[in-house]
Amino acid sequence: MAAADPQVLALAAQVTESREQDIPLLLLKLKGILSSPSLGCEESKKIKQDIYDYGLTQYCLLVLKRDHSQLCGAWATAAQLAEILSHCCVGLEVKEDPEEFYKKFLPSSIDTLLVLGKRLQARYIRAIKDKEKQDFLHWFQIVTDAICWLIGGHIQLAACVLQNDRFLQLLITDDVETAIIMMFMLHNILRINSSVLLEVDKETLHPVLDELVYKLSSTTNPAVGSAATKLLLLVVKFCKQLVQLFIARYKGLKGLLSKQWTGKGFDRQLNQLLDLLYLEQSNGKGEMQKQHQAACIIQAVWRGFQTRKRLKKLPRAVTTIQRSFRAKREQELQHLAKQKEDEALKLQMQLQRQRAMRLFHERQLALLEVVHASQVNKYMEEMEEKSALTIQRFWRGYRARRIFHQQKQSLKEYKAAIIIQRAACKFLEKRRRRRPLSPWKEPKGLSDEQRLALQQKVDDYIKLHPASQMSEEMSKELHMQAQAKLAQFLLRSRLDQRAAQRREALLAQVNTDVELLMNAPGLTETTEKDLGAFMSRSMPVAAKARQTHNTMLKYTRLPWWKKLGDEFMEDNVIPDDAINTELETLFIGGRK
Repeated sequence: MAAADPQVLALAAQVTESREQDIPLLLLKLKGILSSPSLGCEESKKIKQDIYDYGLTQYCLLVLKRDHSQLCGAWATAAQLAEILSHCCVGLEVKEDPEEFYKKFLPSSIDTLLVLGKRLQARYIRAIKDKEKQDFLHWFQIVTDAICWLIGGHIQLAACVLQNDRFLQLLITDDVETAIIMMFMLHNILRINSSVLLEVDKETLHPVLDELVYKLSSTTNPAVGSAATKLLLLVVKFCKQLVQLFIARYKGLKGLLSKQWTGKGFDRQLNQLLDLLYLEQSNGKGEMQKQHQAACIIQAVWRGFQTRKRLKKLPRAVTTIQRSFRAKREQELQHLAKQKEDEALKLQMQLQRQRAMRLFHERQLALLEVVHASQVNKYMEEMEEKSALTIQRFWRGYRARRIFHQQKQSLKEYKAAIIIQRAACKFLEKRRRRRPLSPWKEPKGLSDEQRLALQQKVDDYIKLHPASQMSEEMSKELHMQAQAKLAQFLLRSRLDQRAAQRREALLAQVNTDVELLMNAPGLTETTEKDLGAFMSRSMPVAAKARQTHNTMLKYTRLPWWKKLGDEFMEDNVIPDDAINTELETLFIGGRK
């Protein structure tokens, strides 16, 4: 591998060791290195390769991506760096990782240069002083020349430029000077790669052509008209396929060119463009006329078919429309009737509420006349307490009814599923019991050979798995241990059963006491008769027995579909789950 150029190596070292704000000025030294008169073709390629290998080209791109107004030298430095970047990339043949260079670095460079051009164009348009406008226009020209130079070295970038949104933004401008420069740049791109317009899609091509035609129709400046006409002539010459597009898309273009731009100083190019457009139109006129006639015939046949089809469907459509109209009118009438009913009900409820309030106030006034003045506060407190109790009672009832309605359907489905499952299980059990037993079939006997083979297998298994021998003393000891464990288990289970019975008895007694307390009246309304329910347990037992008797009577009167599945039971037996479903649990004498 050849040694690197000492100037490039020294510059790379300075860039690496310098501060960030000094790097742009150091990179400007690349212009002197590249424009040295003593360099030949091979030496120039070698220097460009060294510049790329040492990352100086990448440094130029990174600096151009920064805010150019903060650079040392501002826009002039940015324009010079754009020129240096284009010269460094042209003639460079990257051998190591070429995809990184051609697929990523070059498109990124094009995008950065277009961004720089857009900013310079905006600064030029906003500038007021003539000196500033001349400087920005000069720098803008340098950037566009750098883009053309870069495309000249890598023609595949022409499509990348046209497909970039910023190129169209640069072209769509009302400023004369920058518009001429952009059209000149597009002219150079087409000269470098004449087939680029056929490589891009319609969404990219049509806006560019629209802008060129718009400039011809919206301005009277001869310089803009000459540049646009020359550019359209170049497009028509290089891309014959686009002539038909011009004729079809811009039908008034020929009249516009001949009336508005004749005698403006570029008649030769204008006449050539008009001749090409008229020639293509005359060649395709007969074919277009035939196609037009064929299209008219097809459209006439299709319209006739659609009309006949629509006439066939007309009676059914009329019926459908009438039915829909009647249904909608009926719905509106029902809505109005319902609205009137709601309003009448609301008014009636309001009147009832007002009447009730008036009666309430009249009753209060009458009572205040009767009640002594010292008892008024006590009476009002009692009335408030009764009102609160009434409101609470109604609220609890409403909440209980709402919860019951929410659970009613699920409870009904659950009960129905239990009844069906029970009936199905009993039916299957009954059918299984009635199924006759299959007659005994004596197994086939074994032949002598099979018997000998089976005996041989049994002997072999006994030899491989000998049975363990246990003495009589060990068997007795194992039997005594089993008897002891069984006795312990029975004793423990008996104790557990007694404890469970005691817990159930206590729980039943607690439940009975809780139910009595919940159903008991308030202390202010308690009588001596109510005290007997707490002094003796015979009264709640009698009440529960009465409820159980009523439940049994109710069960015997149930319809047949509620007793589905009970046909497999005896007639005089009432299932316990039916009673438990109604009463859940019956407490007798404090036990469950």
